[in-house]
Amino acid sequence: MSSGRITKESQVEYKIAKILIHYGITVTTAESCTGGLVAGTLVNAEGISASFKEGFITYSNEAKIRYLGVSEKTLEKQGAVSRECALEMAEGAARNTGADAAVAVTGIAGPDGGTEEKPVGLVYIAVYLNGKTIVKRCHFGGDRNSVRHAAVKEALDLLYCQLLHCAQ
Repeated sequence: MSSGRITKESQVEYKIAKILIHYGITVTTAESCTGGLVAGTLVNAEGISASFKEGFITYSNEAKIRYLGVSEKTLEKQGAVSRECALEMAEGAARNTGADAAVAVTGIAGPDGGTEEKPVGLVYIAVYLNGKTIVKRCHFGGDRNSVRHAAVKEALDLLYCQLLHCAQ
């Protein structure tokens, strides 16, 4: 019977690292509202340096354009918090680093910045792997830190699921 204790082997970042290392897959991150927390969580896993070489914190639209190649048209028409922006962030991060996989997060952590159309807690997460990008729309409750941490958990869970699918 399990003690219910959380071990490092049960944490998603360790599971991700194990798959990445085993299959020789490289990964990068592109983050806005999470401000580096996805990358910071990934580097908790020993040995991750074999697969994770760099990540981007692109909080401003200018940074999204400059470092990830997000189109100005996307930012003007759909905004930084959109499915299209998340997709372009993930694909741009992979393209600009040569990584096999990328995870991107963009959203509104709050407490300000939300609108009726795009409320606080709205987050888009994109995962690029093997030439395919999936985007998930999420809405998290709670304060700023709760939204950010929930987004990190969801982003890593989504990356893990895609890696599992690829490994089978």
